[in-house]
Amino acid sequence: MDHRLIFFAISAFWGMAMILNLLTATRICHAIEHRSGRTGGAPGLSRLIPVAMNRDVAQDAETQELRSQMNKRLLIVVIGVIAYGIFLQVWPAAEG
Repeated sequence: MDHRLIFFAISAFWGMAMILNLLTATRICHAIEHRSGRTGGAPGLSRLIPVAMNRDVAQDAETQELRSQMNKRLLIVVIGVIAYGIFLQVWPAAEG
């Protein structure tokens, strides 16, 4: 099989996985903001970083569990970006 085809297949799968994780983290963030009474602001704009850092978030156990799930998703995205950067350095077909 052609190295370029494998490279593009892996890249497409990685991209879909990262988008799915980021969208899931955003949906969880919206749920946390709703539970915390933060319904203001621009519609559709979530505050991922402040919620991840536990700023202005309800302190009940269920909300904190949601925040933990969101942080896991964001960590997956960060690790995935780092892993993809390493993949780009070692994959021979990535050069062109």
